[in-house]
Amino acid sequence: MFSSIMTPVDLAHLERLRKSLDVAAGLALQYDATVTYVAVTSPEPTSVAHSPEEFAAKLETFAKGEGERHGIKAASKAVTSHDPSADLDKKLLKAVDEVGADLVVMQSHVPNLADYLWPSNGGSIAGHAKASVFVVR
Repeated sequence: MFSSIMTPVDLAHLERLRKSLDVAAGLALQYDATVTYVAVTSPEPTSVAHSPEEFAAKLETFAKGEGERHGIKAASKAVTSHDPSADLDKKLLKAVDEVGADLVVMQSHVPNLADYLWPSNGGSIAGHAKASVFVVR
């Protein structure tokens, strides 16, 4: 049913993503699909990495570890944005097409008042992606 699963990750907050990471891995096992872990960074140094190249290397290491941990095919795609907080949805939607994902598995957050003013990333991706989207709460 699915051959290419994209999972957005935030390397600074992996502990909050474990549920969606496990769901993506489980689906990859079930369908013999590849999971591509996608993360967005800025060209400036962050708490995760000093450069986009270092960020890409850390993401690749993470993806390889997830692949080994779950026994799945795993890949990574690091995306650079000058304003990740403003561009995140656009960059993730573009990545869906670039990696050829037919399913996106992403972690949700507990809804709050701000969700009435600004849509959640999961809601935005689900509303605009050409692929199926599984939002894990």
